[in-house]
Amino acid sequence: MSAAKKRGPAAEILVQNLWWNNPIFIQVLGICSTLAVTNNLTNTAIMTIGVSLSTAFSSMSISAMNKLIPNKVRMIVQVLVISFYVIIIDIVLRAYLPDISRSLGPYVGLIITNCIIMGRAEGFARSNPPLLSFWDGLTSGFGYMAVLMLIAVVRELLGFGSLFGIPVLTALMGEAFTPWTIMIMAPSAFFLVALVIWGAKTMQENMKIAAKAQQGGAK
Repeated sequence: MSAAKKRGPAAEILVQNLWWNNPIFIQVLGICSTLAVTNNLTNTAIMTIGVSLSTAFSSMSISAMNKLIPNKVRMIVQVLVISFYVIIIDIVLRAYLPDISRSLGPYVGLIITNCIIMGRAEGFARSNPPLLSFWDGLTSGFGYMAVLMLIAVVRELLGFGSLFGIPVLTALMGEAFTPWTIMIMAPSAFFLVALVIWGAKTMQENMKIAAKAQQGGAK
């Protein structure tokens, strides 16, 4: 019995969304956020949490409402549901984290256009129960978060010498540290995403080859 068959549906969804079907390096969705916020870990964390919660609650709501939504207005209703949750997140940020809200600017509102949310609504929530759809949306957000946080660590560390605004390289190296200006600029995110995609796909192929070799040896 394979490992996939041993896992329950919730565990299988988690593994798929974090690794085998990750929205960034497999589906190549939500790439715009990589350019927008990943030169700052704090902003990246808040943005990705917002996307994760929006995806989870939107998927759950759309799944619960699925039989009530006429097919010809399906996309419009989905956008309205997604907008509702994004507006709530924006209001919460403005009320409790005003500095971060100002720093993120219009990017919070642009969560509405993130392809991951609509992709999970169309690809999973329409044909699965609400709680499982919530879990699928949340774990898709976690997969998105993992990649963007990794990129943000590299960009902030090399671009500013800090992590979450705390000086790290500047404290360790002092004046010997020279910030990499390219890491603060948007093009660096493209290069880092490309490296992540290349590395992840290489690892996945190696894992598949090893699994096939193991199955062949077992026979």
